[in-house]
Amino acid sequence: MLEAVERKIEQFILDLNEKDITKIVSKIPAGKRLRAKLMLEIAGGKLEVIKSAAIVEMIHAASLLHDDVIDEANTRRGVASVNTIFGNKSAIMIGDVLYSKAFYELLNIDKEVAKIISNAVVQLSIGERKDVVMGNSFNVNKNEYLTMIYQKTAALIEAASEAGAILAKKKRKIYKIYGRNLGIAFQMIDDILDIVSNEKTLGKPVLNDFKEGKTTLPYIYLYEKLDSTEKFILKNMHKKVLSKKEQEWILSKFKEHKIIEIAKKEAFDLVKEAIELMQQANEKSLEAIAIKMVDRSF
Repeated sequence: MLEAVERKIEQFILDLNEKDITKIVSKIPAGKRLRAKLMLEIAGGKLEVIKSAAIVEMIHAASLLHDDVIDEANTRRGVASVNTIFGNKSAIMIGDVLYSKAFYELLNIDKEVAKIISNAVVQLSIGERKDVVMGNSFNVNKNEYLTMIYQKTAALIEAASEAGAILAKKKRKIYKIYGRNLGIAFQMIDDILDIVSNEKTLGKPVLNDFKEGKTTLPYIYLYEKLDSTEKFILKNMHKKVLSKKEQEWILSKFKEHKIIEIAKKEAFDLVKEAIELMQQANEKSLEAIAIKMVDRSF
């Protein structure tokens, strides 16, 4: 069924009748299509579901194009990013085209589904801005971090799950919680992988988030554990290119205070709750998606 979603995305882009746009969009790596998978598993392969899944994936792709420009990223999923190949202006404008086309196609979808997805895009945009603003200083507020990752990442995954439930005429509340938990945990795990993984796996340098100004959950927890001198040292490294010695110091402190294990448990607890909800609903495939999501290289 994912192939049908891919074909629908291609059709939506071809409808624009703009060869250069089709060419640029073809350079956007497809990724895991997590949002589409959730919708298909919840609601099946009806045409309305396939269209909705394609719309959500186009919105996600648009947000990534803008995100790469904001982060000045050179790669996306291990290959050259669109802004690197075609320039920032093209990346921003293609993102706008994808957003606009997605909203146009939403007009042909169930009104409640359209409202949920549209609201998620509002949250996504607010979350993106918060991420940028929070990157200007060292953030020690966990609630601000959680709100930001909910808006920036989890809101669209939550919307995809809830929309799927509406289209399938299932109880939407548990699927909404499932999607929200998965989305928050997904971002937490990404933030952890930035610290514990390697450049080849990540497609970007390790500890890159901290260099970009992102104070993710592990850094917030680490800051709480450090003494006043160490806190000063950590804050002084924020948003800087780290030397090998500085990287080793941060990694040693994470290990000393078992920060990664604490952060992983928080993410895994969210996934555990999501799995339990799907067990109650007898949704074996959605249980498997949740398990696979946390079973990533640490």
